[in-house]
Amino acid sequence: MLTLKTNYYKPDLMIFKKIVKAIAWIILSFVLFVSVYLLAVFVLSMIPTSKEPQTSNDVAIYIFTNGDHTDVIVPVKNVVKDWSTEVKYENTISRDTTAKYVALGWGDKGFYLNTPTWAQLKFSVAFKAAFALSTSAVHTTFCNMPQTGADCKKIMISNDQYARLVTYVDNTFKRDTQGNVINIKTNANYDNYDAFYEAKGSYNLFHTCNTWANNALKACGQKACLWTPYDRGIFYHYR
Repeated sequence: MLTLKTNYYKPDLMIFKKIVKAIAWIILSFVLFVSVYLLAVFVLSMIPTSKEPQTSNDVAIYIFTNGDHTDVIVPVKNVVKDWSTEVKYENTISRDTTAKYVALGWGDKGFYLNTPTWAQLKFSVAFKAAFALSTSAVHTTFCNMPQTGADCKKIMISNDQYARLVTYVDNTFKRDTQGNVINIKTNANYDNYDAFYEAKGSYNLFHTCNTWANNALKACGQKACLWTPYDRGIFYHYR
């Protein structure tokens, strides 16, 4: 009887061992992935791309971080582009037309509209953002001349470089059948001077809001990281 009982339970023991082994491999793979990801973040953020040499200083642009997210700040209007024809003052709560600059940022739509603070971040929003399961948005904020400091850096570029930056940002917007940018109607505004617009692409671990801003700098020939998902990588090269 004892021999029969031992043989009866042996398949269950083998299944249990396989389950434990599978769980161990999953945990090990996750730890390995996180380790490689963090190493890549550190190393690739430290490697700079070169600024284009010998260009004129026609346009002042700025990069700004709130501590987590990087915006690119540009003139509302100059000889190259009038942003107010698309990113309209009337789409903000204030409708104030006196601002001379506009901050432009790209990110996960769920983060922008459903997460006013990090304390209110939901697991579902974070999970979808991390694995490119949600849509994206462009966030715009009208402002006066930015004050430079540790969190805001001024960069002088040529009109040609600015035109390339404009093209890069323009190509981020999702447009309707008439070619117009699509304003997102929401009560989730951060203040009286901002608005949201539908955007192309999906946020994920490898393409974040800061990756977008870093690529914007590359588009106009400025110093940038080889790759970075976080703001400190960008600002490291503008110390």
